Amino acid sequence: MKILITGTAGFIGFSFALKLLKKDFYIIGIDNHNNYYDPKLKEARIDLLKSFKNYDHNKLDISDNTSLKKVFFNEKPNIVVNLAAQAGVRYSIENPLAYIDSNIKGFINILEECRHNNVEHLVYASSSSVYGSNTTLPFSTHQNVDHPLSLYAATKKSNELMAHCYSHLYDLPTTGLRFFTVYGPWGRPDMALFKFTKNILNKEPIDVFNYGKHKRDFTYIDDITETLERIIQKNAAPNPGWDSNSPDPATSMCPWKVYNIGNSKPVNLMSYINEIENCLEIKAKINLLPMQPGDVQSTHADVSDLIDDFEYKPSTDIKVGVNKFVSWYKKYYKF
Repeated sequence: MKILITGTAGFIGFSFALKLLKKDFYIIGIDNHNNYYDPKLKEARIDLLKSFKNYDHNKLDISDNTSLKKVFFNEKPNIVVNLAAQAGVRYSIENPLAYIDSNIKGFINILEECRHNNVEHLVYASSSSVYGSNTTLPFSTHQNVDHPLSLYAATKKSNELMAHCYSHLYDLPTTGLRFFTVYGPWGRPDMALFKFTKNILNKEPIDVFNYGKHKRDFTYIDDITETLERIIQKNAAPNPGWDSNSPDPATSMCPWKVYNIGNSKPVNLMSYINEIENCLEIKAKINLLPMQPGDVQSTHADVSDLIDDFEYKPSTDIKVGVNKFVSWYKKYYKF
């Protein structure tokens, strides 16, 4: 079996590829190595993946359809996992066009290649950001999500709609995964855990938005990769009970489905910071700031469908997850 994973220089793509490589899957990796954050961290991830003989890396942008076609034509992957995207809610306010190129143009290219190369199953990253202005907690995939609060969220919602069209028109099984605040070793430098750890170690203040009143459903990376491994082995299927008079937003009459992937235990941001302080044995200097545009107060994943369909629920406690990240960070950056 050949599995093509896009975004393998990124946090989740790298972590998932590494998990599968250790189990002797043949992985075709794609990444454009952009400079959204430290390219050296991305290169270090790729160097580790390249140490496996069953990994084949391709440096290209999924918005480059000509290059993408060549990879699909040459490799003929059985399963595609699209984790490449321009990430970040706040960055999407400053650089909206970057999100159209990667998240819209790039995704349609992926769909087209899956269609024309008989791919058995497309699994792709969506985001908890699609819940936007929803305030009913926990967030359920069976809720309507038509009011995004950032362009990033809008592009992820668009991906779900685009995938549905291809599932309907071409019988392509597609599964969308709404990730909730993923963290852990090899994480993204633009995420809170990475920023807080770096600043606390350097005796610099940390910026805490919404005056620390945020709640987040922090989800550890190993729970994400375990979920992904289970999902790639079970194609999305039509819901025989789907009713157009009372449509279920999480399923369809065609082979299409979306899942929440979250720990389902929201944590107050200040409690999260306390865990980092405990692991570092350093008290943080905190700069309290108002809510940022595009942000939401709280997130909480309803993962009942994941439990029903895959008998699995993310469950890593933040005490364990934060400690593992801090240990990795201090080793990687030689603190």
